[in-house]
Amino acid sequence: MGPLVTLAYSGGLDTSAIVPWLKDTYGARVLCYVADVGQGARELDGVEEKAVRSGAAGCVQEDLREQFVSDFVFPTLRAGAVYSRTYLLGTAMARPLIAAAQVGAARRSGATHLAHGCTGKGNDQVRFELTFQALAPDLGVIAPWREWSYRGREDLLAYLREKGIPVEASAQKPYSRDRNLWHCSHEGGILEDPAAPPPEDLFLLTADPTDAPDQPDEVTIGFERGTPVALDGQPTGPVELLERLNQLAGAHGVGRADVVEDRLVGMKSRGIYETPGGTVLRAAHRELEQLVLDRRTLALKDELAPRYADLVYEGRWWTREREALDALVDVTQQRVTGSARVRLFKGGASVVSRESPYSLYAGAYATFEADEVYDQADAGGFINLFGLPVRIGAQVEAQPKRLEEVA
Repeated sequence: MGPLVTLAYSGGLDTSAIVPWLKDTYGARVLCYVADVGQGARELDGVEEKAVRSGAAGCVQEDLREQFVSDFVFPTLRAGAVYSRTYLLGTAMARPLIAAAQVGAARRSGATHLAHGCTGKGNDQVRFELTFQALAPDLGVIAPWREWSYRGREDLLAYLREKGIPVEASAQKPYSRDRNLWHCSHEGGILEDPAAPPPEDLFLLTADPTDAPDQPDEVTIGFERGTPVALDGQPTGPVELLERLNQLAGAHGVGRADVVEDRLVGMKSRGIYETPGGTVLRAAHRELEQLVLDRRTLALKDELAPRYADLVYEGRWWTREREALDALVDVTQQRVTGSARVRLFKGGASVVSRESPYSLYAGAYATFEADEVYDQADAGGFINLFGLPVRIGAQVEAQPKRLEEVA
């Protein structure tokens, strides 16, 4: 009898081919593991039956949506992490959770091996396998894309037709998609040409901004210690909050990003990302931070954010480094409590107001009108001290010229 392999399964093109391939190649019994992180009914409906029809011995599905948002999305949002200037890390955040839950399923079933459908050119193979190494170093790992002879998705489509396994993909529209509560990504096909605009029928979560409503909508996001907790003054759970924001912002075409990014394995790739609710949350969170954090703490956060983004992108979630960074972020977020109001209009999300009981904005000092708390004459002494290095440098620079004149 072959090994029992727990496969991270989506029912898409790659993993649909992996089930029969594992059986053919290793004589394996395959247990498919499906994580619901908000990819929607279209992908999840019937996925367990499909796995069994593909030859799996069984299929386990778990609802991880609340854990995904609370324990992965919101910490990354609080850290301000953005990769490649515009990518809000939707796929990268989900992988360490899915892989960890897959390990749990493998432990419960007594599996000896873990498998995934990540390509040998992509980042997800690293994210899955770093999680496996951190949480299950004793289990074997099978990565079919690094072993089999198939060279591309058209080969897989032919293999699945031979096996009689249906899949939602075609040679004419071979997009690779990843969807969860935070975003939807699109890769492959015509998108592999960075000069080609994305076709409008590609998008799933966002309306074309030019067709969006001609009147804006506004929504108020409430935060406690940097975590979103309310919409328009009403306490809202993490899953519902993100679902409602996705619907509202998506209708206004908010959250599209066309990104050429640097993969871990060295090449550049192009992805189209839709993150409607996440784009609104990021704008609101940044503006609330701007209101309550002092200049040096904000600067520290801005230095920290790219490092946190790299950590998430590279799959290094289950590390002491991430725990240490989270501890620092927690300190910076202690007073990030309050609300920000965001206007949604024709693809844009702009903050129009913000308030907090911890606001550092003091109107008595900032006003251009007459005040009794700020003596403008004090600024002269401050400028003399602040500019002292500049003045000394200029004096030293001029000294050789004076010596030349004397000579």
